[in-house]
Amino acid sequence: MTFSLTARCPETGMLGMVISSSSPAVAARCVHVRANVGAVASQNITDPRLGQIGLDLLARGLNAAEVRDALVASTRFIAYRQLAIVDATGRTASYSGSGTLGIHATLACEGAVAAGNLLANERVPAAMIAAYQATSGSAFADRLLAALAAGLEQGGEAGAVRSAGLHVVRELSWPIADLRVDWHDRPIAALGELWAVYKPQLEDYVRRARQPADAPGFGVAGETRT
Repeated sequence: MTFSLTARCPETGMLGMVISSSSPAVAARCVHVRANVGAVASQNITDPRLGQIGLDLLARGLNAAEVRDALVASTRFIAYRQLAIVDATGRTASYSGSGTLGIHATLACEGAVAAGNLLANERVPAAMIAAYQATSGSAFADRLLAALAAGLEQGGEAGAVRSAGLHVVRELSWPIADLRVDWHDRPIAALGELWAVYKPQLEDYVRRARQPADAPGFGVAGETRT
C-alpha cells in the first residue's frame, strides 16, 4: 500500500528516497539507503530484510539488476514483495511479484525508479518520474518531494495516505536528511513543511558533527553561543 521514488543525483552523487502509504510509519520499514552504495525500496507486504540484504550486495559490487536478480532467486515468499533499486552509479532495477497488491506499476528513468502498489491508477509512477525530471537543476531533496507530490496529485494510493518519509545521504556515514511523518491526515504536505524548516539548517547540523567549534548556534534556551 505504497508509492515511492528512489534515486541518485547525477550532479552530487547523493542517494535518496521518498515514500508514502496508508500504513503508519512507512519509512521505518521500507526505506534503505547507504552512502556511496545505493538505495533499496522494499515494499508491498514488506520484508525490511530485503533492503538490508540488497544494500550489502550493492556494497559487494553487484549492480542494481544483479541485486534484484539475486534477491528474486534467493528469497522465500518473493512473490509478495515489490522492490526498487538504484546503485551508486545510477543504474536501476525493479521487481513486482505476482502477489503485489491491487493496481501496481514501476517506471524508471536515468538514475531514478518509481514504484507503487494498491494504486489509484497505473499512471502514478509515470507522474512521479515526470515531476522528478521536470525539476532537474533543483536541490535533490526538492526534486524527490516534487515527485512524491506529483504521485499524490495523480491519485496516489487507492485509499487515503497516512505516512510519508524523505531520506537522503551523501558522502557522510549518516543521512543528511531523515524526515518522517508517521501518522497524519495530510502526510505529504506535512513532510514538505518539515523539509522547509529543516532545509536551511541542514548544513549547520553537518558542521556541528564535523567541526563543532565552528558551528553556529540556533538560539535555543540555555545556549550561550550566537
